Amino acid sequence: MGRPGASKISRQKGISYAKWGYVFIAPFFIAYAIFHLAPQLLTIYNSFFENYREGLTQVGPNFVGLKNYITLFTPDANGSIDILKYAGNTVSLWIGGAVPQIVVALLLAIFFTSYRLKIKGQAFFKAVIYLPNLIMASAFSMLFFTLFSNVGPVNQLLIQMGWSDHVIDFFALKITVRGLICLMNFLMWFGNTTILLMAGIMGIDQSLFEAATIDGASSLQVFFKVTLPLLMPILIYTVITALIGGLQMFDVPQVLTNGLGTPNRTSTTLIMYLNNYLGTSKNYGMAGAISVIVFIITGILSLVVFRSLTKQQDQ
Repeated sequence: MGRPGASKISRQKGISYAKWGYVFIAPFFIAYAIFHLAPQLLTIYNSFFENYREGLTQVGPNFVGLKNYITLFTPDANGSIDILKYAGNTVSLWIGGAVPQIVVALLLAIFFTSYRLKIKGQAFFKAVIYLPNLIMASAFSMLFFTLFSNVGPVNQLLIQMGWSDHVIDFFALKITVRGLICLMNFLMWFGNTTILLMAGIMGIDQSLFEAATIDGASSLQVFFKVTLPLLMPILIYTVITALIGGLQMFDVPQVLTNGLGTPNRTSTTLIMYLNNYLGTSKNYGMAGAISVIVFIITGILSLVVFRSLTKQQDQ
């Protein structure tokens, strides 16, 4: 028989590394709780209160329950509900910029990573297509505002080439304002999406492509049967992150339309609408209610996108 305390001593000398995993991930959860979770809970809390400034008078905070939410979904004198209108604007602008962005990025990623073409200078092309992402959205918007203004070079060029006999007010037309916003979002983000998809394709075992080619598969068959199914996790990630970013769209339409959402507020987004309540009135109750609704819309649409893409992957 061994000594009674031998097993106890051996257990004390043993080192448990399991706790270090929790130590290493603890900073993330602490930072998330302080800078994300706490503000989210505070926003939800504020959405049930009347808390705003009227001139120099501070009203509230007074508990009003669901009054802020009811106000948001109450039709105005024209019978329209502003938050639904602005949600429709936001989704339309996101679709107009994100769908071409993902399609073009996917085509470029396949082109640059093709084992048949073997494109040289990939590092150079990556840097070039990523450059627009480094430009601040506000600076990008000011550039487009200058180009397409009534005295800008685009109008002058159209008149000189005889394509137009008068100045075109691009910012008075719904289709041109939305088109410019979608174009800017596309140019700023397609490079980042391309690099993500390229990384996903390069992570696929090249022997799978070679085996498919040897079996006589065409380029389209290789794409739909090999590349796309294996790339689906990265593609789902890019679509959902693009969706979240699109629903939080603010800086491009804000600067391009000078915060007015012209014409007739058809380019006003949900975040622009939210910031109207954080201006001079400091209406934290209504702003909190809008934030909660944006969060719910983002969650629902992200779930729909995730389920639809994973369903296609399972098929």
